[in-house]
Amino acid sequence: MTERLYYADAYIRSFEAHVIEHLDVDGRPAVVLDRTGFYPTGGGQPCDLGTIDDVEVVDVLSRPIDHAVLHVLAGKITADTVSCRIDWALRLDHMQHHTGQHILTRAFADVANAHTVSFHLSPDSVTIDLDVPHIPPDMVAEVEDFANRIVFENRRVTARIVDANEADRLNARKRKLPDYLDANELRVIEIEGLDVTACGGTHVSRTGEIGLIKVLKLERSVPETRVEFRCGMRALRDYQLKNTLVSQLATDLTVGVWEVGQAIARLNADLKEARSMLKEAQARLLDHEADSLLAASALHGDIRVVRAVFEKRDVADLRALAARFAGTPATVILLGAAGEKAQVVLARSQDLPYDMSDVLKQVLAALGTDRGGGRPDFAQGGGVAATVGEIEAVLRDLEQGLFL
Repeated sequence: MTERLYYADAYIRSFEAHVIEHLDVDGRPAVVLDRTGFYPTGGGQPCDLGTIDDVEVVDVLSRPIDHAVLHVLAGKITADTVSCRIDWALRLDHMQHHTGQHILTRAFADVANAHTVSFHLSPDSVTIDLDVPHIPPDMVAEVEDFANRIVFENRRVTARIVDANEADRLNARKRKLPDYLDANELRVIEIEGLDVTACGGTHVSRTGEIGLIKVLKLERSVPETRVEFRCGMRALRDYQLKNTLVSQLATDLTVGVWEVGQAIARLNADLKEARSMLKEAQARLLDHEADSLLAASALHGDIRVVRAVFEKRDVADLRALAARFAGTPATVILLGAAGEKAQVVLARSQDLPYDMSDVLKQVLAALGTDRGGGRPDFAQGGGVAATVGEIEAVLRDLEQGLFL
């Protein structure tokens, strides 16, 4: 079994080791060392990265059969004794977030009676899942304040391996032990005066090193709630991004930062009113357009045919325009919109016998597609490139076929 140096010193950045095994992992070279400071993926925490003899370490795994640590490499190494270097910025990020998770877990338990059931740390997100379906916003704020008080108090964090009896005496919150320890042993992380729990990860030695714990959002997923949070440099980067965005919004809106919310609310109200007015204006315009088309329509006996083709017009407009003739008796409507994804809309009044869904098939065949469908009184289709002239010719032929 590999000696895991990070247990004794989570702050280890470089070390020497002997290669005791060469192997391949998913087509990549890998080595087992007699001792390692690289943390392997596990317990919700991703692995450390770095270099071995200047060759990049791309993954670190714990082999289930014997718990040896496998260092997966970007290339081969040949030396028996190697120099290893940990990516310290990544290691510190993991230490801050794993310790921050312990504090946040205790804070949610004490303040909201919500208990953590899982933890996930990745380059993109950091989350804990709680065993409750909902937590009020004011309680989340209280939890966040509680957690950051622990950070600012700079409490001591210790990691040690104890036997089961001592774990009972310490009243450890979690008792699951890493399977590479002896059956009677537990590795416990203790945050002074706050929390004791079994954990195999890497942690800071004082809570002040976490810097900050910031809850970003909660996602409800009955019966659980997912909490996304950030610590340390990630929390700072998140704050910098949001501060930049809010400051830019304040500048664009010519208000103070504290007034951005009110300014956006006013803009939303103005936008809602403008959309309502635009919708009314568009309806009046469509009414006027329908009247003009009806006046210019062709008569075939007692049946009136409204035929029109437009350049790159929204198909929703065509449907709304066709609907304007729904109450006009003895009327057939043939509308088209040219473009890269041309569309045709065919409709008829309720007193006529034509099945426009069948008629549509003829039109689509002429356009070289079969995408479309509808009802006997209304059908729509298209989705292929067609010019105004091409659609006009197809609809003209259709009109002639229906009435000549």
